[in-house]
Amino acid sequence: MGKTVVRFLGTGDAFGSGGRLQTCIYVDAGTTKFLIDCGATALIGMKRFGIDPSGIDVIVLSHLHGDHFGGIPFIIRETQIIAERTSPLTIVGPPGLEERIRQAMKVFFPGSTDLKTRFPLDFIELPARQPVQVRSLAVTAWPALHTPGTNPLSLRIECAGRVISYSGDTEWTEALIEAARGADLFICESFEFGRTIKNHIDYQTLAANKNLLDCRRIVLTHMNDSMLENRSQVDLECAEDGMTITL
Repeated sequence: MGKTVVRFLGTGDAFGSGGRLQTCIYVDAGTTKFLIDCGATALIGMKRFGIDPSGIDVIVLSHLHGDHFGGIPFIIRETQIIAERTSPLTIVGPPGLEERIRQAMKVFFPGSTDLKTRFPLDFIELPARQPVQVRSLAVTAWPALHTPGTNPLSLRIECAGRVISYSGDTEWTEALIEAARGADLFICESFEFGRTIKNHIDYQTLAANKNLLDCRRIVLTHMNDSMLENRSQVDLECAEDGMTITL
């Protein structure tokens, strides 16, 4: 069983808190290289940290907010103009992802909406609680508690003998217990430090429930200014842009 390398290309929220790039996590699982979420700054993050966008095999999306999927039009447009990608790309995520990406292409790059590429481009919608095989990955999704129009999911990805789970953007829900069970790495959003708000987990709620999460390692991401300002009071590990974990 080889090593799986996880690199955080963006750990910020939608608002650039702390000057961080938006959510994008790169995983090299040997035979498959993939992104978990692909925020609008994803292409910048890949080039900043030495990741070749043309080498990405799969993009797995948690939901359809721009800071989680908005980088895809830039990746596709680069292949239409300057990149020489020929290998297939599969985009996996919530219902409606293909139409939402087409709409974004139309807004960002008028005239590009036919998505013509020199490589196979496929879209797979994830059902709830049913593993879906995507190349060498087994991806399972649970409904999350976030803005309904984004079709939010929490994710569990089995790859190269490892399990990476990801909360996506969500309020606390017992589905996170299922998604994280037995994971080698659980990447969890912690948008707010101490104030309970809709659509997101605050750190105090997460800390109160962390003993329910049966996983080997928890890393926090998607932190706003209140989280960053109170990091001295945070006992759980916090991600940084560029941070690398080897599983």
